[in-house]
Amino acid sequence: MKLSPVRHVIALDVGGTGMKAALVGADGTLLHQARRATHRERGPEAVVETILAFAADLRAYGEEHFGESAAAAGVAVPGIIDVERGIAVYAANLGWRDLPLRDLLAERLGSVPVALGHDVRTGGLAEGRIGAGRGADRFLFVPLGTGIAGAIGIDGAIEAGAHGSAGEIGHIVVRPDGPDCGCGQRGCMETLASAAAVSRAWAEASGDASADAADCAKAVEAGDPAAVRVWLDAVDALAAGLVIALTLLDPRMLIVGGGLAEAGETLFVPLRAAVEERVTFQKLPTIVPAALGDTAGCLGAGLLAWDLLSTEVSV
Repeated sequence: MKLSPVRHVIALDVGGTGMKAALVGADGTLLHQARRATHRERGPEAVVETILAFAADLRAYGEEHFGESAAAAGVAVPGIIDVERGIAVYAANLGWRDLPLRDLLAERLGSVPVALGHDVRTGGLAEGRIGAGRGADRFLFVPLGTGIAGAIGIDGAIEAGAHGSAGEIGHIVVRPDGPDCGCGQRGCMETLASAAAVSRAWAEASGDASADAADCAKAVEAGDPAAVRVWLDAVDALAAGLVIALTLLDPRMLIVGGGLAEAGETLFVPLRAAVEERVTFQKLPTIVPAALGDTAGCLGAGLLAWDLLSTEVSV
């Protein structure tokens, strides 16, 4: 028996080492999921071809299994993005500059319209609409991974800023005499409070070069005093930067995600206390863990695609 066609979009979340993808139905259902390596070791041209081929395979899968081609595609990528022109301006970990990714995808996919978004802001879009921030009119999404970034949510949309750089809170300077940062400053929050920063500090304190942030969290839970010192030092730096962000943005909710948030209450108990200690006149937001995990970027890419279709219909 022939199945009725199912309307869907392609969602792609491109990372430094891997890509997550899905075909997403109109109600947000993940109809099909897939992953592939990014293969950045082969160079930027190979990365681009991998993305294009993955998107084409997803389109073919949808045609075969759901009876029609994807209605649109949404793609989330790291680095600096020119959303209006659909250009991936720069991504240090993928090696590209001024890449017309939207046009390349549109050409490979035929008549399928394509939306391009920044990975963190796209993840924030998903957390705000269908994740931990659902129902919050103002929120700040902060993933704590190799670095620290942020997504500013306002009434169901993400604020990109005048130049597409809004939310780079990892580069708030919290300790002017702190470590050098790749951005050219010293003492940026991400040099002290990211998962990578905790990994470095714990590897040095423990004498185990292979130790990482997850190991530090386990040692904290076991009561290791050296681990507690490393952990609370990172929490202190994180709280200092977050209070600056809260003062500027006044969000109703602060959503914390990324690898460091996987420590659960080992992170959230001291973090809530450290933020509360610092606020004076500011309204304390609800501080919650992200709900969507590593699927946030892919789900957000799907939302970008559906938004693109609703915009085209309303014009």
